[in-house]
Amino acid sequence: MNDVSTTATPARTPEAVTREIREFLAGRVKQDVPVDQDLFRTGLVSSMFAMELVVFLEQTYGIAIVGPDLKLDNFRTVEGMTSLVGRLLDE
Repeated sequence: MNDVSTTATPARTPEAVTREIREFLAGRVKQDVPVDQDLFRTGLVSSMFAMELVVFLEQTYGIAIVGPDLKLDNFRTVEGMTSLVGRLLDE
């Protein structure tokens, strides 16, 4: 039973979440993204792209990002997004 289908529940370790977010970003911006790079300050992504990040995280991890969690600071870095996902999964 080695079902590694992409429809299976994704791994929940911080390392796996970080890897999945980096893979998503690399596919969209066509370059490797360091975990601590400020995506918005460097111009790598726009504030409009932040909504795509929200949808990606919600759909991938089965979480709802609402209210105060929607602040841009949670999406500035891969580290920030990993932390947000981990916190919401723990709730």
